[in-house]
Amino acid sequence: MNQSQSAGYPYTTYLNVQFAPLELVDVPALVAACTDRWYNQTLCRVNGSVVRLGVMQGEYHWHKHDNDDEFFFVLTGRFFIDLEEQGTVDLGPQQGFVVPRGIVHRTRAPERTVILMVENAGIIPTGDA
Repeated sequence: MNQSQSAGYPYTTYLNVQFAPLELVDVPALVAACTDRWYNQTLCRVNGSVVRLGVMQGEYHWHKHDNDDEFFFVLTGRFFIDLEEQGTVDLGPQQGFVVPRGIVHRTRAPERTVILMVENAGIIPTGDA
């Protein structure tokens, strides 16, 4: 499912699990093939969670997840997480951060940035209504 088309958001978000257990996940090949400015692809499922690849530049909208935490880990580039009441977290390569459930936030990438996300498999990436 490409959520960007169904929800009307200007992001390319694929919720299908692209790799099964015992399959090689080649992140550099996926990044090299990416032409979207804001791309999110579910790579694999690990127990009740998913690992997603993000290739992005620009900013996401303000949102929150009432029941789910999110973990962001930067592979390349620079990534900001704006927290409504707590300020901004500035992440560089090899740095990660957990946004707890219920916290209003948005993410930004001033340059092309590659991240991994770990979150509950049932999370709605664009946030809860």
